[in-house]
Amino acid sequence: MTKIEVIKNRLIDRVLATNNESLLKAIDSIFESTSEEEKVLLSSEQIEMLQMSENDIKNGDIVSESEIEKLDEEWLS
Repeated sequence: MTKIEVIKNRLIDRVLATNNESLLKAIDSIFESTSEEEKVLLSSEQIEMLQMSENDIKNGDIVSESEIEKLDEEWLS
């Protein structure tokens, strides 16, 4: 994994983990202020994961955030 991929994955993990609305708005603002012409190129693995996620949503294979938190608490204890 390249250094930039490591940074991207670390940022993705942190964004997904936070509920801090101010932080998310600030991050969104940073991305909005960068070049709007910049295209995001996804790897075939990333595209496949997005397609799998969409299929999960369509099939109702989802878990609420509260359920995830409960499972985390059970796992950590």
